[in-house]
Amino acid sequence: MGGGPDDSGFLPRVTSRRRRGLLALLGGVAVLSAAGLVLGLLSWAPDPVEPPRALTVAESERLAAVRVTNYRDLRAGLHVTVGDGAARTELVGWVDWSRPLLYLDVGGPGAGAERGLLQATPSVLVIRPDPAAVPTPAPPPLVPPAYRWRLHDLPAGSALAPVLKLLFGLAADRAEPPAALRESGARWVRQESLAVGPADVLAAPLPAVAGAPAPSPAADPDDLPRYWVDREARLHRLTARLPGPGPVTVTLNRTDRPTLRPVDALGGRPGLPRALTADEQARLDRLPGRLRARGGATATLTAPVGRETNLRGAGWLSWSAGTAYLAVTDLGLPDRRTLLRRDRAGTSRADVPAAGDPEQPGRPPLPPPSGAGWRSPRAGSDELTVLVDAALAAGRTAPSGSPVRLRQDTLAGRTVDVIELGTSRTRLRYWIDRAGLLRRVELHTRPGVWAQLDLSPATVPRLPAPQRPAARAGAAAPGR
Repeated sequence: MGGGPDDSGFLPRVTSRRRRGLLALLGGVAVLSAAGLVLGLLSWAPDPVEPPRALTVAESERLAAVRVTNYRDLRAGLHVTVGDGAARTELVGWVDWSRPLLYLDVGGPGAGAERGLLQATPSVLVIRPDPAAVPTPAPPPLVPPAYRWRLHDLPAGSALAPVLKLLFGLAADRAEPPAALRESGARWVRQESLAVGPADVLAAPLPAVAGAPAPSPAADPDDLPRYWVDREARLHRLTARLPGPGPVTVTLNRTDRPTLRPVDALGGRPGLPRALTADEQARLDRLPGRLRARGGATATLTAPVGRETNLRGAGWLSWSAGTAYLAVTDLGLPDRRTLLRRDRAGTSRADVPAAGDPEQPGRPPLPPPSGAGWRSPRAGSDELTVLVDAALAAGRTAPSGSPVRLRQDTLAGRTVDVIELGTSRTRLRYWIDRAGLLRRVELHTRPGVWAQLDLSPATVPRLPAPQRPAARAGAAAPGR
């Protein structure tokens, strides 16, 4: 062929020059990009943090609705930290704002006499103390233990009292005026991401009903309680400093909301009150005859009758003889036991030394000790006597009034109907099993709780009256 340029040598040289030019161009672009990135990093600054500010109208309306949202949601799980350091108390459990009722496990190094389980209404507190409980609290059992609950009066200056009041005060059936919140110095602080989603952190005074008067508008916003509130006006966390307890943190678990069961002292499950059916009324009418035919029962007393008076007792009750004989211990005086005999002639009492667990007193001695200093107090209406009399009277005449069936329940493995009768002075409940026998009598006591006398049908021994020592010659007659 002709003598043209050598294609095999020319083309590679051209391709090589082009490749070098392309690489040089790409290198220049990379250098310029890196330089731009460095300049950008040097000149970058984070978006400025929005400073605290006054609430908008929408935010104040949402904060004002928080207590109504709690009330409508009925219940929530709780984890509350009170104080700090060696005085710290931890509360874990639930609040039911619809009843209202608190059910908590109390722990932490500062728990003190309240360590254990606690149930409370706005007016009454009962505890089940457990001094040996581990310091770290855990949620209490959903079905509360049946025994060892006692009425408790918090001592003056207790850190727990304002905290319980705060927890109940977080719910209401109507919203607060939003304008009043804005005028109180309430502030939007920041937004945070919680496990359940975003929430606004709002600084505002506690409701006055929660135990703290609203501060003046001049109050330092940094000292105001903080609320973590989501877009649906649901409260998830609250921090505050209360007089006495100091710092308090309340964390709400809004998905942990089981139905709570009040303990027997607080009335037990509420039920659905209704009139008695014909069969239930007939069973109530036949109650005296059934009890007299049965003869009697062993009796166990659990009676919170005063803020610091919690009675425990055991003994017998005879419907055929119309007599009750009990040994009763006040948990506040565990070294003393009172022997109580009640019959148609009246009441006799004697105090004797006691030993053992006051929560489980033994039955009284038979025959009654003659040298125990028996006395016959004047006729009265102390609540222990009213409760025992109601149990004895059930063997004579059917309870009168307008009975209401509260609920079906169980006691000692037996199904019972709980029937309530009330007068202007007393409220009594009769637990009657399906065989028509009385298994418990309850009395609503002055502090606002229920005392119980549990009855187990049994063969009752003879219950003789106590023999008083013969009077010495020349001694004055009693009462002179």
